[in-house]
Amino acid sequence: MKTKFKPIAPDLTEERHLKTLVENRSVYSMNHCELNIFETHKQSDHVHLQFDSLVFTAMFRGKKVMHLKGMQPFEYLPGESVIVPENEVMVIDFPEADLNNPTQCLALAIDREKIKETLDVLNNNYAKVEAKDCWNVDTGQLHLKNSLELSTTIDRLVAVSREDNKAKDIFANFILQELLIRLMQTQARTLLLSKHSSLSTSHRFAFIISYIKENLHRNITIDELSKLACMSKPSFFRSFKNELGISPVEFMNSERITLAKKYLKDPMVSISEAAYKSGFNNISYFVQVFRKYENMTPAFFRQTRFSL
Repeated sequence: MKTKFKPIAPDLTEERHLKTLVENRSVYSMNHCELNIFETHKQSDHVHLQFDSLVFTAMFRGKKVMHLKGMQPFEYLPGESVIVPENEVMVIDFPEADLNNPTQCLALAIDREKIKETLDVLNNNYAKVEAKDCWNVDTGQLHLKNSLELSTTIDRLVAVSREDNKAKDIFANFILQELLIRLMQTQARTLLLSKHSSLSTSHRFAFIISYIKENLHRNITIDELSKLACMSKPSFFRSFKNELGISPVEFMNSERITLAKKYLKDPMVSISEAAYKSGFNNISYFVQVFRKYENMTPAFFRQTRFSL
């Protein structure tokens, strides 16, 4: 299971300042976007919400059940994001919300001209590796697990939106553009991870991902991967990071940690053995990388798993 990176939740509204227990709303308006923080302190069903522009949402606390057009209802949890196309009605259930367990969510309405401006910059200056592909916000991929990079950008935008600063709109403009890019990179990575086998004959990075997954147990070099992609080493490294948001090394480490977690769930496999089987030749480095992705040591991860 992939790690879900959670944005830092804003402070909750004090009970005496709540305007409503269902979808209490704080609004922060900026030049190219409107940031809304919704809090729900009462269990409720079929709450309707609609924006006239594309909305990027991220969960901070609690649980929702989302009903979106063309999709089966799904649970929406912290560490996840949902994109809602413009003018689409969200129907939301809050099955567990109460004063002691409130639900808190961000909804960022983004000006379509800002989206177009960002796409034009990317498509004109940072073309994708496959000629048939172009940068776009994929409205076919609405429900995502946050990447570390996307989660960090959300945190920064929330912080800037709440500042009393004359330059707030300037800062927010840059962060909003970064958020859109991080979102598209996360979508691209999610797509290639889920369909790498079927796309491996038509997309070189899908082929590279399949190759990495099949060879995680051994040392894989960037030279090796760039040759398989029929690209120079600098071009491969740069293009991979531009499209997927992380470097090939970071991608391999993420996949190896996912594999290591499977081994660590087996009490018969030692921590060092789990590291080596996952392609780590240095235990100290394994512990360092594991802590980065899981916010805990391999030993503590194993302890919590066996104590459940």
